Amino acid sequence: MTKRRGFTLIELLVVIAIIALLMSILMPALAKVRDQAKTLGCASNLRQWNLTFAMYVEDSAGKFPSGTSAEGFWWVNQMPARMLNWRENKIWFCPTATKPVVNIDGTSNQRFNNYSAWGVFADTYAGPQGIAGSYGLNGYVLSTKPGTTFEGGRRTDDNWRTPQVQGANNIPLFADALRFDAWPIWQDQPPQTEDMAWQGTNHMTRFCVNRHSGFINSAFCDFSVRKVGLKELWILKWHRTYNTNTASPVWPTWMAKFKDYSTD
Repeated sequence: MTKRRGFTLIELLVVIAIIALLMSILMPALAKVRDQAKTLGCASNLRQWNLTFAMYVEDSAGKFPSGTSAEGFWWVNQMPARMLNWRENKIWFCPTATKPVVNIDGTSNQRFNNYSAWGVFADTYAGPQGIAGSYGLNGYVLSTKPGTTFEGGRRTDDNWRTPQVQGANNIPLFADALRFDAWPIWQDQPPQTEDMAWQGTNHMTRFCVNRHSGFINSAFCDFSVRKVGLKELWILKWHRTYNTNTASPVWPTWMAKFKDYSTD
């Protein structure tokens, strides 16, 4: 009988080294595939929201929600009741941002970052159930009556009110965000650091969140969905008088590597 020979220590170490090398090669690729899956899942959610908004418009004489209700200036209260159970309806959440920060009205000690979801409010401002999510509405699409000016010169006179407008494919409707709504103006500057989330009345920082490797996902008023570069946010047509040629943000270091865009 021949004596069975086992692995030597050197051979075992070589095998372990090869496995470690393969893992170091495969892990980034697997992480990239996982992130791509989350991005696709996010886009799928926004397509579902497009259907919801399209049905609302069809039933409301071609108009978007007004954003006014008994609870306050909030569009969510005008959505179908089936949409309001955020605990069961997962299309409220981008797959990269599923954990809500409680009471973002300033009473929470939780840190808010790019991967936070907003909510859950303790008062009735967010509706009777309280709502949470990680997408936000472009407030300028609301069919609110003209004549109101708020927060740094933002005007309801500039609202779109309907998707039946020229250039609807460049007008954001609903997108990855740190709050349920926002009214960006061209003077808004990008956050100075990547984790400097949601800076008060600087509404563009509610959308300028690095959830998809330099991009967010956005639905548009023609009910299309696509990825939007973080620098591209400043040249979208947020409201009727938004001048994309005027916007001239100073890009912070963390955004330097991202793709540049122009209005040409």
